[in-house]
Amino acid sequence: MALVTLDMANAQDTLLTVHNRGKLDSLHSAILGQERLIQVFTPPGYKPGSTEKYDVLYVLDGGNWNISLMTKVQTFLEAEGFMPSTIIVSVMGIDRNHELTPTHLDSWKDSGGGAKFLGFIKNELIPYVNKNYPSNGDNTLWGHSLGGMFVLYALLNEPTLFKSYVAIDPSVWWDNSYVAKMAIDKLPALIAQNTTLFIAARQESLTDMKTDTINIILKKAAPPNLTWKFNTYSEETHSSVRLKGTYDGLKFIYLGLTGNIQFHPMNGIVLKDKPYKIFCFDDTTRMHYTLDGTAPTPLSPKAQQELAVTGAATVTYKVFTNRSKYDKTITGVFSTEKMPAPLSSSRNLQQGGFNYAYYEGKWDKWPNLKGLKPVKTGVTDKDFDVDKLPRKNNYALLIDGWIEVKEDGYYVFAFDADNGSKLYIGNKLLIQWDGDYNKRTYSCIVPLSKGFYPLRIEYLHQHEDFKLKWAYLTPSTMETKNTIPVPVDLQYNRK
Repeated sequence: MALVTLDMANAQDTLLTVHNRGKLDSLHSAILGQERLIQVFTPPGYKPGSTEKYDVLYVLDGGNWNISLMTKVQTFLEAEGFMPSTIIVSVMGIDRNHELTPTHLDSWKDSGGGAKFLGFIKNELIPYVNKNYPSNGDNTLWGHSLGGMFVLYALLNEPTLFKSYVAIDPSVWWDNSYVAKMAIDKLPALIAQNTTLFIAARQESLTDMKTDTINIILKKAAPPNLTWKFNTYSEETHSSVRLKGTYDGLKFIYLGLTGNIQFHPMNGIVLKDKPYKIFCFDDTTRMHYTLDGTAPTPLSPKAQQELAVTGAATVTYKVFTNRSKYDKTITGVFSTEKMPAPLSSSRNLQQGGFNYAYYEGKWDKWPNLKGLKPVKTGVTDKDFDVDKLPRKNNYALLIDGWIEVKEDGYYVFAFDADNGSKLYIGNKLLIQWDGDYNKRTYSCIVPLSKGFYPLRIEYLHQHEDFKLKWAYLTPSTMETKNTIPVPVDLQYNRK
């Protein structure tokens, strides 16, 4: 057992994939004087009537041209943990040359309807989606080619309408680089609120598409609250760049997204003058920490895989993402309480395992065992296995005895359990387990001296998928970070 358990629940051999074909919907636009078609893809796990809300991804040039790519890329990114469950709105076009262009060119018949189309999106489409679908109000706009140029136009004119803007090979060349010139004027004063922008461009066509100019302008004039990235791709066509650009773009706008932050030990008791280490097993690139309980900021010290601390501390880690609502924070409290002295002798104790008592019943919290007769009792010797207990769930297991400590120093105890379970060392409650499928291993640190300490585990088993495991690191094995079960010959029970 390691400090971080490996969850293999998502590893499957063969899966039947049910493709979400989306819902074809429509709304009347007074601004455009048209009936507009949209196709809405809600997350597969969404249940109508639930209170769950989702980010929304608006895809320009929807329909067959882009939506198959978008749904597949989003599904993959979500499965890999790079993107949350998302509603995708395929915005069907009627005349893209009209809708996606901000100015009129005589050589492009009916061009120049971009302002009205943006007004439709802002004042009619988004309110309609917010009213009729489980949107949380955080939106992304995606576009390719003329659609990519429209994305930039939307950012410059409505910088707070979307949280993120993704422009794939945008047609910055339009009307003598009209949008690029607009960027020169508007970018410095742009009111961005933790907004992200991603631009994908073909390396061989930077000059023809004029995407190189927008890159130069962003470098000079992008405001502080606009987080942006400009990626180039070689040996791609104007069409094929959509795949890599979309993948990188959607990943970028959620960069830093993580299901959990974990560090070990998670809390515990420490000595005033003896340093201890905290191990972080996650990517620490975008993680910062404090030791006084205050919320970390991007200016706080950067987290490392190992952190040395001395004395009492309230350790707080925070991961900063490109979407601040998905920032994650976790805190551990390390106090300088005094541990009880151990027994110096094993007199009246019997080596070879702790005592256990097994009770059957359905409880949502640890039961009062007084008056209850255990179904089974015994010792946690070398043959003991929780999988061999009569039931697979709905039971309580009490384990108690004494653990022999062979060397002075810090010990880290790791504990996989089920809701309502507890671990006591020296009659002190050190771990109360309230995890889930994403947070199975709890841990604590405690200074122990040579001798014998009372140990008590209250294990309430309610979910068949969870399993009791307990292990530890000793002072001499601390640097390995690999916990081991407490050896049976260091476990003692009452004679």
